[in-house]
Amino acid sequence: MSNPIELTKITIVQKDTANKIRQAYIGDFEEPVYYGVHGGVKDFYGTETEVEYPSTLDHIVAAAGG
Repeated sequence: MSNPIELTKITIVQKDTANKIRQAYIGDFEEPVYYGVHGGVKDFYGTETEVEYPSTLDHIVAAAGG
């Protein structure tokens, strides 16, 4: 079995539970990635947000397609 080529430390900070906003600190990157809700995801959770952010599903789709 080969050794892993990368182990990434990720810290998630729940910024606003009512609006589903989270910050992800990924590896050695200083700036966080923001996750939230928009469009149909916002409707699914029944929430209104002042600022819309991509959902975690958006990032998974982008990573798989990229």
